[in-house]
Amino acid sequence: MTTGRVAAFFDVDNTVVRGASLFHLARSFRQRGYFRARDIRTFIVKQSRFVLSGKEYLTDIASVQQAALAFVAGRSVEEMTSLAAEVFDERLADKLWHEVLELAHRHRDAGTDVWLVTATPVEVADLMAHRLGLSGALGTVSEVVDGVYTGNLVGSVLHGKQKAIAVKALAEREGINLAASSAYSDSANDLPLLESVGLPHVVNPDRALKRIARERGWPILEFRSRRSLARWSGRQLSLAGAIVATLVALFATR
Repeated sequence: MTTGRVAAFFDVDNTVVRGASLFHLARSFRQRGYFRARDIRTFIVKQSRFVLSGKEYLTDIASVQQAALAFVAGRSVEEMTSLAAEVFDERLADKLWHEVLELAHRHRDAGTDVWLVTATPVEVADLMAHRLGLSGALGTVSEVVDGVYTGNLVGSVLHGKQKAIAVKALAEREGINLAASSAYSDSANDLPLLESVGLPHVVNPDRALKRIARERGWPILEFRSRRSLARWSGRQLSLAGAIVATLVALFATR
């Protein structure tokens, strides 16, 4: 007999959202004047590489995270939360993998807790979970004093093994039975997360994760087989948009 609550944990980037949510966030910040043109050109290059390869690069994530910490220092949580809501509506809502969202909702409707687990700032992750009708989110946490960001992290960027550590801590707090719970990801970087539950699943996996899933007999959910043309078109459009944004930024600085 299963004891404890049951949960389903979903990675966000390239699992729930096409591309990297942090880079979509950065582009929106640039439009509002939070970043310099050269900052957003760097973000665009990294987002283009991520969209075309489907792979996460920890050095890229860390550099963007550091830039984000620098610009939020001295700003209020209220301001950033409001901005995150605008970014979701403007950029993230139309980049959802709807098949994955439907899967998450089936878990929810069956009485399972559904959590997002992402390197994206926890304020953005929480807002996404709320908008998508999910239980909550685990994300990278920035230090806050008197409602204002200090520019420092609390702990580490929630990436790789840090996701598994956060999920296990949540399970202890909430009484979640991880052996009866599920996890979903596209990336071999999330192997610690997948290994922390009894029912791991891979979604549109990268080559390394697909090989591991086959060796271990994990379910492979491949939505790209039905949407390969749409996915490729999306990547091409994302790259074209990146090029256009770069040109706009260049003209803006001149």
